[in-house]
Amino acid sequence: MTDQAATDQAGGGSAFLRLDKWLFFARFCKSRQLAAALCESGRLRIGGAIVSKPHYKLRVGDVLTFPQGRFIRVVKVEALGRRRGPAEEAKTLYEDLSPPDAQPPLPRQAVAAAPHREPGAGRPTKRERRDIERLRDEE
Repeated sequence: MTDQAATDQAGGGSAFLRLDKWLFFARFCKSRQLAAALCESGRLRIGGAIVSKPHYKLRVGDVLTFPQGRFIRVVKVEALGRRRGPAEEAKTLYEDLSPPDAQPPLPRQAVAAAPHREPGAGRPTKRERRDIERLRDEE
């Protein structure tokens, strides 16, 4: 048994894990690259302090606040993982302090819808183009 594993089981405060690895193990990010990008974006907080380094030493008891989709997630670290296991195993690594369905969604950015095109405006359709070609061939 390694020293880190011994301190994990004993509940010692000296055990830590990289923040990007923990986000990956807890299945908040699909890859470590995405987890590192989230850390570097400056949108992740631990205990209210902004963290911008993926190598931050995460410990049991830390509270993370970060955006996930349209929601703000607040989770408390319950355990440090050893691997990216199944979802049931990942759920044991944290306690969700604010479930996403209990929060109002963040405001959506304005989605630019395609403008409605009136018939005859803009580029000709395939049918119109064939009609134009027929007219040119007749001349």
